[in-house]
Amino acid sequence: MCGIAGLYYPALAKPVDPARIVQMTDALVHRGPDGSGVWVTAGVGLGHRRLAIIDLEGGVQPMATPDQGVVVTYNGEIYNFQEVRAELEAKGARFATDSDTEVLLHGWRAWGPRMLERLNGMFAFALYDASSQSLFLARDRFGVKPLHYAELSDGAVAFASELKGLLAHPLFRRTPDFRAVEDYLGLGYVPDDASILSGVKKLPAGHFLLLERGKPVPAPQRWWDIDFSKRATGKVRDLEAELLDMMRSAVRSRMIADVPLGAFLSGGVDSSAVVALMAEASKAAVKTCTIGFDEADHDETGYAQMVAERFATAHQARKVASDDFALIDTLVHAFDEPFADASALPTYRVCELARESVTVALSGDGADEALAGYRRYKFFAAEERMRGLLPPELRTSLFGTLGRLYPKADWAPRPFRAKTTFLALAENGEQAYPKAVGVTGPALRAALYSDAMKKALAGHTAEQRYTDTMRQAPARDGLDRAQYADIQHWLPGDILTKVDRASMAVSLEAREPLLDYRLVQFMATLPPSLRIRAGQGKWLMKKALEPYLPKDVLYRPKMGFVTPISAWFRKALADEAAALGRSKLLQSTGWFDLHAIERLAADHKAGRAEHGRTLWQLLMLERSLNRLFA
Repeated sequence: MCGIAGLYYPALAKPVDPARIVQMTDALVHRGPDGSGVWVTAGVGLGHRRLAIIDLEGGVQPMATPDQGVVVTYNGEIYNFQEVRAELEAKGARFATDSDTEVLLHGWRAWGPRMLERLNGMFAFALYDASSQSLFLARDRFGVKPLHYAELSDGAVAFASELKGLLAHPLFRRTPDFRAVEDYLGLGYVPDDASILSGVKKLPAGHFLLLERGKPVPAPQRWWDIDFSKRATGKVRDLEAELLDMMRSAVRSRMIADVPLGAFLSGGVDSSAVVALMAEASKAAVKTCTIGFDEADHDETGYAQMVAERFATAHQARKVASDDFALIDTLVHAFDEPFADASALPTYRVCELARESVTVALSGDGADEALAGYRRYKFFAAEERMRGLLPPELRTSLFGTLGRLYPKADWAPRPFRAKTTFLALAENGEQAYPKAVGVTGPALRAALYSDAMKKALAGHTAEQRYTDTMRQAPARDGLDRAQYADIQHWLPGDILTKVDRASMAVSLEAREPLLDYRLVQFMATLPPSLRIRAGQGKWLMKKALEPYLPKDVLYRPKMGFVTPISAWFRKALADEAAALGRSKLLQSTGWFDLHAIERLAADHKAGRAEHGRTLWQLLMLERSLNRLFA
């Protein structure tokens, strides 16, 4: 795992100062504390910070072919690099190292951009081809590894793993993008098709960008996409066995490392499944770690301990205070852009704990999106069935009226929020689901914005990208479309950003075996009845794991990393919430009605309304803006 950065001049092969590349990569030292490297030639410079995982001596980067004709700087892991290497050797390639990095050099010469189709891994890399004077940027299928780029005033295209790398370049201009604020407040993160900084782009997951000398910067090209339109056939038992075999293969391929390796163990289904399959494949005790909370309602350490004992792991557990908000500024620095998923706090702590004993940790991320594990999928599938029973005109009239008349109850558990359900049923699925997956709804956002902000947005809404994605999805039904949209937006924008930044902040490599693309594509073909059944998401996966895991682990309600932010803003952080309404920084943006923010904080503190998540968003936004612009 590493950090990469560099410069490329598309119009003219200007000289590149190596010191500039060093500045950019030094900003990413946390991603690669084990070494650094710079390679420059006319018109291009590549930089690298290394976290050594495979071939500790030979995998130094940037790496070039012996004739310097192809050079690469690379962040990630290619899990099937040995198979791809064997294929290349059969074609005559000669390797000088045992590193997966070298596969990219020979793969480019053999197949060009189509080599991406052969790679099973997580990666973001920049590859320079001297023969065509072109720079090839690529990102893995799901966006596990990040890559940002921007055009500078001197004509260069700058790229880096994190915004920090771009910010280190003296010609980079920091201008906020107000549309990204709308996206962030609506979704809780700045999605991959946006940036808090105007002019910055993120290479989308499953895309590449080919920059060529003498040509303008083109749009990225998609090289892979998930497909929910096909349906697997066969007996349930056979599909169950196939799923388990693919999970087993995915886990084993991610256990290859020349450094200590372990796993996160939350006590939930996904991380427990990964640990079970690791234990099956390992001769030594698997190293596992768990973070618990000092409040029983938020603590899962008992379930994690149950799994650790079942598989005789070398287990570490640590409890942290439920009011661990002292980490806020650390997270603001790690994420660069505002990020409102409060589970980033315990995620950072578990990464910190893991790094004490391992350099690589396997996680359970990915199965919820691919196999409908979140509760929102169950509710949405039920709503879709109801939508199918009534003509659209009658449904809109009936449920729209009920929704307007029914009292608001955001404090209640989801099944009892009848107003929310009625309003959702009045809309079609592509309109309703984006609001269900969002954080601060359109009406509340509008109430917080200034008149100038509402006018400037000119109809731009955070939810529209979800609606458009669902309408265009390669899918058969509403559940397919919702999962597809989450894989396009929520997964790279929230889940994978959270794990990447939290793990890299402490120089830990996190690997997600349940995001093996073959496994996810197989999951996407499973009929909805094998994803959700009898109120259980991930139903087929849970059935397949019954020989491995206790039913108390498999079938208990999903908890996840829950942080009590609502309580914070009524107690310890109540003054911070109130101060948002007096923030000179927020006032200077012209985006907000500060009196509305003041009322929001007061209503929440008094218990008249539930605004904890919105206040957390505003707090993280202000802290991020302060770091970027103050």
